[in-house]
Amino acid sequence: MSVIPILIFLQSIFAYPVNQKNIEVGQIITPLGEILIMLDERTPRHRESFIELAEAGYWDSLTFNRVIPDFVAQGGCPDTPEGFNDPEYLLEPEFDPSLTHVYGAVGAGRDNNPDKLSARCQFYIVENKEGLHRLDGDYTVFGKVIQGMDIVEKIVRVSRDENDQPLEAITLDVNIIEISPRQLRKTLETQ
Repeated sequence: MSVIPILIFLQSIFAYPVNQKNIEVGQIITPLGEILIMLDERTPRHRESFIELAEAGYWDSLTFNRVIPDFVAQGGCPDTPEGFNDPEYLLEPEFDPSLTHVYGAVGAGRDNNPDKLSARCQFYIVENKEGLHRLDGDYTVFGKVIQGMDIVEKIVRVSRDENDQPLEAITLDVNIIEISPRQLRKTLETQ
């Protein structure tokens, strides 16, 4: 894995103002364990959307509905034949060339709409150790797993059906928690 994307990500994390006491982090609790996600400031609409839906409990009755080894663990609203056409759940893309589909990247799902609008109710975590750079510039990356990739590894390797849906539901309990910059540094050092 390239060191450059990690360094860019770390620079963005520590660019927070010194006087900021706590940092909002996405927390996903599953039956297999906890995943923590650093939400990126360079994608403010996606970041705020994730926070809004987490605080509303939107995902708490949903699951990781698509899991594929060496690809992604995807959760939230399921894919539908008609796509994602509810304007309340669509977001303009926020592509940043420094936010790429590296291992542990968190992105917004979408259907094949020509404007590349994100389905804000769906997210995925890249589980391919080489990254999925063919998705760069087509799907918005808005965060990075800072703890729990071992849990993501377990999730993508559960038994699944022909649609890559887990045979046993992997439920989501998505929250926003606050951690101090010191806790964040400690978490990153142990990864």
